Amino acid sequence: MSNNSFVTGWPGAPAAVAFRLDGTIANRVAEIGDMSEVRPWASVSKLAVSFAFGVEFDWESCKPSTHAGPVGSFIANLLSHSSGLGLEEGDPVSQVGKKRIYSNYGINTAVKEIIEDHDPASWLRLRVFAGLGMSSTSLQGRPSDGVTGSTEDLVTFAKAWLLSQGISEVTRNRLITPYAPQLDGIVPGFGSFSPCPWGLGPEVRGTKEHWMGDWPEDSFGHFGKSGALMLMNVREKIAVVATSTEEFGPWAVRLWPQWTSEMRKRALNS
Repeated sequence: MSNNSFVTGWPGAPAAVAFRLDGTIANRVAEIGDMSEVRPWASVSKLAVSFAFGVEFDWESCKPSTHAGPVGSFIANLLSHSSGLGLEEGDPVSQVGKKRIYSNYGINTAVKEIIEDHDPASWLRLRVFAGLGMSSTSLQGRPSDGVTGSTEDLVTFAKAWLLSQGISEVTRNRLITPYAPQLDGIVPGFGSFSPCPWGLGPEVRGTKEHWMGDWPEDSFGHFGKSGALMLMNVREKIAVVATSTEEFGPWAVRLWPQWTSEMRKRALNS
């Protein structure tokens, strides 16, 4: 399926795919836009960082319980936005593990802890992009929000999450399980939630009513300021990915809850 009704109300020139796994094949139930154009992922980059940490966990070079960041904080705290660090470096710091404060600085700190003086772009390429065949994707800025890549590579990446390709199933499940699930927090652009579950990188829907629409509570993913998004569910074997030429704004707050719900419906009925 490829028609303009797939993205009605989405400004600019989005590129998007909804698919359902048939074994190891991604059966695309809807597709529109330029699949090969390289676009910014913004905070969807955090899913690449999470996946790279999954590789490190499998290799036992570090653990979620490895101390990192503020005193009393672990890598798991940094990846799940529960370290107390603010959005950016220099912002006020809170107590570890008391509230989920969305933090680019926390993600960048986690990467710095594991790679030290090495190049984060090389780290992501070697841990994630090269192994999965994501040839158009690279880090062009900081790890928390600097990845650029094609929508086709997002499809490849979503499939890898669903099938735990490149990381073990045990580790994948660890990454998408809420960490400190009782914490309250804010999802940028969508407001406060109590609780606000988050995995080790991916946001987990839980009972939040927001951009994930009517997807099940164990659904996970991320969106970015660029208008890109990834949303997946392992049990239902479905995913939707998108990139955008229009940055996130009020249009996305209005559109995405209904849009992601419709994409799930199409995938499950395929």
